[in-house]
Formats: sequence, C-alpha cells, structure tokens
Amino acid sequence: MIGNLGLLLGLAALIVMALRGVNILISALLASLIVAVTNQIGIAPALLQHFPFGPLGAFSFAGQFFILFLTGAIFGKMMAASGAAAAIANAVIAWLGASRTLLVTVLVCALLTYGGVVVFVVIFTMYPLGIALMREADLPKRLFCGAAALGAGTFTMTALPGTPSVHNVIAASALGTDLFAGAIVGLVGAAVMLGGGLFYLERQWRLAHVRGEGYQPNQQDAAMEKMSPDADDMPDWRLALAPLVTVLGTILLPRLLTAAGLVAAETPLVGGLAAFANSQPIVWPSFALLLGALACGAFFPSLRRRFMEALGSGANDAVMPLLNTAAVIGFGGVVTQTSGFAGFAQAVMALDLPPLVSASLSISVVSGIVGSASGGLQIFMQTFAETYIAQGVAPEALHRVAAIASGGLDSLPHSGAVIAMLTIMGLRHAEAYRDIFVVTVLVPLLAAVVAIGLAMVVY
Repeated sequence: MIGNLGLLLGLAALIVMALRGVNILISALLASLIVAVTNQIGIAPALLQHFPFGPLGAFSFAGQFFILFLTGAIFGKMMAASGAAAAIANAVIAWLGASRTLLVTVLVCALLTYGGVVVFVVIFTMYPLGIALMREADLPKRLFCGAAALGAGTFTMTALPGTPSVHNVIAASALGTDLFAGAIVGLVGAAVMLGGGLFYLERQWRLAHVRGEGYQPNQQDAAMEKMSPDADDMPDWRLALAPLVTVLGTILLPRLLTAAGLVAAETPLVGGLAAFANSQPIVWPSFALLLGALACGAFFPSLRRRFMEALGSGANDAVMPLLNTAAVIGFGGVVTQTSGFAGFAQAVMALDLPPLVSASLSISVVSGIVGSASGGLQIFMQTFAETYIAQGVAPEALHRVAAIASGGLDSLPHSGAVIAMLTIMGLRHAEAYRDIFVVTVLVPLLAAVVAIGLAMVVY
C-alpha cells in the first residue's frame, strides 16, 4: 500500500516540478528517490543501478542513441546557421501567402522535421519568421503555437514512414523492423493528424476573427524577430532543399533498391552496403544525417567559414535533449522495479481487449506519466513489446501503432516539449495550451484509434 502511494507521489512530484519549471534532471532524480524509498528498492541500487545503468537506465539509453542525437543536432545547426531552413520557410510563405499562415507554419515545420531537423531548431527558425506573418494576417499567437506544434511534434514525429526521428528509430531497433514499417498505417494516421489538426486550427481562427481576437505582441517577439536571418544571407530555396533530400534519399535508397530486386546481399560492392543500411535502424539514419550536415558545408559557401564552429555548436546542442530524455527514461527504470508497475502491467495484459488496443493503452499511459513520447516508447519496448509479439502481433503493426500511440498523452501540461515551446514564445499555459492539447493530444489519439483499426485489417 505504501509502495503504491509512493509511486503515485513520485509521479505527482515529477509532474508538479515540470509544471513549475524545475530542471528535468533534478525532477527525475527527486521523483526516483521518492519511488525508491517508499518501495524499499534502496537508495544506492536506485541511483547507481536502476536509474543510470539498468535495461531502462538513463545512460543505457544515452549510450545507445547518442550518435543519433548528436548527428541530428549537428544537421539541425547546419541548416539553421546556413540560412537554409529559413530559405525553405520563406519560399513556402511566398508560395502560399500570409492568408494561409496556419498551413504555412504546419508545412514548413513538417518538412524540416521530416527531413531530420530537430524540433527545437525548427521552432527557433520558424518563430522569428512567423512574427511578421502573424502581424500581417492578424493571427492570434496561440494558434501559431498550435500550428508549430502540429507540424513539428505530431505526424512527422511518429506516423510518417522513413523519418529519422528518435521515436521511429526506437521502435525499429527494439522490434527488428525498419524505418518504413507499417507504412500504410502510418500514412493514414498522418493524414488524420494533419487534416484534423488543420481543421481545428482554421475553425478557431475564424471564430477568433468573429470575437475580434487577433495578434498581440509580447516582449519575446521583439527579441526573437531580431534573430530572423537577412534574406541576402540565405541560399536559394531549391539549393536549401538539397541537404534534406540528401538525408531522406540516403535512408530511402537502399530500401527501394532492395525492394525493387535491383540489389541483393550478394551483389558486388553495393549488396553488402544495402544489407547493412537495411539492418541498422540507428547507425544508418545517423550516417544520413551526417551526410546532410556535410552537404550543407558543400552547398552553402557562407557556412564553410564557420563550419567547425557550427559543428561544435551542434554537438553542444545535442547534450541537453539527450540527457533530458535519458533522465525521464531513468525514472522509468526505477518505476519498473516496483510492485505497483508490475501490477499495472498484469492489469493491462489481463484486459479483454485486442492486443493492439491494450498495447496502445499501455504506451499512452506510460508516455503520459513521463511526459515524453520517446521516453514512454522506450519504456514500452523494453517492458511490454516481447509479450505482444508472443501473442502474434506483427512487428510492423506494433512498430507503427506504438509510435503513433506514444505521441498523444505525452503532450499533457507537464511535457518538457510543451513547456519549452511556450517558454520560447513567451506564452503561458492558460493562453495557449488548449489549442496545443487539441492538436497534439486529442487529434493524435483519434489517429491512434484509426491506425489500430487499419492495422487489424492489414495485418
């Protein structure tokens, strides 16, 4: 009884501290201590074994995915420092116009994140450019925030096949699938998220106009607008797309060649490379991101003088996202040692539900508890996945459904990504969270339901 209460207290402490802006490293450690003491796990085993080095340890995760975070952050920094990300954004803006600011924001964020640019780089790129758009279109800032969340943190993160996102890679590495697993299910789920999210945001914009609600600048806008790059420093948008094409092409080409029967394992020279690419869900996407970063240096002369500086800055940018995610997973590593978590696992497995439904339920709850889709997905894959595979669930179906399900309740108010986005834009939960909740929680949950139904038919 005390153990279960301590487990709930630890979870509550993690959520409250996150909402109050306490650093997630500190929050995760303190919450882990509460869980360890009340469940008689022992402070030393919790802090020196389960939290850092267990199967769900913080450093076990950090070591496994370090290269992916590092190359992703470096690629994102190169795209930002060269002005390529801003050039792509400006091209989409010129194409669609300020009257379609919501669609512009979603498409730009989606294009960049699907191409491998990390979420926070996308937000820092789009926000300064978006200020002028919001001002011209008289768009409430809360809706711009919702559009950025929809484009950067939903369907490109969990649903679209082929993306080098950490969520896609976690599922592939755990299940032995590839980044394109469950492609049809993923595409349909992505369409639900994109369509549902845009429908909601556009409707809210119309209602805002009726109420006389429009763009209201704050102090953050003035500071961020100065960060918008000079148009003279940006490459042509067509050239700016080249690094994104490099990343996606590197990931996609080996699979296409193999699927078309043009390359087999015994094919001289390229056969072994294709087999390696198709069997390495962490190393190969990391290599693709590294090639994308090198492409930035090759294509953009303005970056060459600052290439090593951008390289070092990108490497530094990888540290905190990796450690923050690892800390959440380390907390999960302590939680999974408790009898309360074992009881939860048994209760989920005992539910008279189709396996994909109970899998989605369990991963949604875990992601909601830790406030992280990647953290929840890693915990699920380490603790539940083998059981569902043993029940006959197709690995490809579990890959895509689990990834989509992880991206729903992860965006509750204590989510680190939500808090960071609101902080960057100078908004409070009371001002903008309702719209974020709809497009990153409710709509993805609907997409998960659709994905489950389709997966049960296809697989």
